[in-house]
Amino acid sequence: MAPSAPQTFHNVSPARFEELAQRARAAGIPLDGNSGSATKFGIEVAWNYSPETQELTIQCLRTPFFLKFDDVDAKIRELVQQSQPA
Repeated sequence: MAPSAPQTFHNVSPARFEELAQRARAAGIPLDGNSGSATKFGIEVAWNYSPETQELTIQCLRTPFFLKFDDVDAKIRELVQQSQPA
């Protein structure tokens, strides 16, 4: 199966990116640095964050057979949107 399309989020301040990274690490996903990839429970994601442009791109590269890419992408969107300042 091909990976999902990358999702790009705009206006992600460095503080907001760090909050997202901390939440990921608390969930056991080793999101360290401005770019990389990580795998947990058969879900592999890659990310790239540019503090200069304040853009975060996340792409789901692999899921277990029982999980759809759309479901993982929706959860990623939800988590990023929850971190937006009020």
